[in-house]
Amino acid sequence: MSNELLELLKSRRSIRSYLPKMIKEEELDAIVEAGTYAPTAMGRQSPIIVAVTNKEIRDELSRMNAEIMQSVMDPYYGAPVIILVFAPREEATHIQDASCVLLNMMLAAHSLHIGTCWINREKEMFNTPRGKQLMAEWKIDGCYEGVGALAVGYSREKDPCPKKRKSDYIIKVK
Repeated sequence: MSNELLELLKSRRSIRSYLPKMIKEEELDAIVEAGTYAPTAMGRQSPIIVAVTNKEIRDELSRMNAEIMQSVMDPYYGAPVIILVFAPREEATHIQDASCVLLNMMLAAHSLHIGTCWINREKEMFNTPRGKQLMAEWKIDGCYEGVGALAVGYSREKDPCPKKRKSDYIIKVK
């Protein structure tokens, strides 16, 4: 069985090398809008999406993330856009809700031939004094925490081939 969505799901890969070219505004708008249509518990739409295209802020986020890893490499792989997802930590499903938002945006970007890579450590980044200051500047109150981010941009290389699916991935109970 084959259809467009299934093929999209099978062909999406994490991209770890980006062109420095900024994606189009309408592409970014479509990607973040897709995030707003992700399923959330009881339809509460509790996550918040922050799209960062400002190079100075983008580079600062990269340094903050790298510092947590005790590294100097760019954890966002040179992507010109970083999309952060925050969720209220008191929501029992905040990780699941934010994860659905991130996945919807990854799939939307892929459908537009734009690469993404899910990046971690945003929880730690936004628990720092500077992270809390940025959240305050963005009008995100203290009950929210960073759940994850996407590096977003045009891929520098051809998408990688998928790994072979493991044999015990699926168990059918009939």
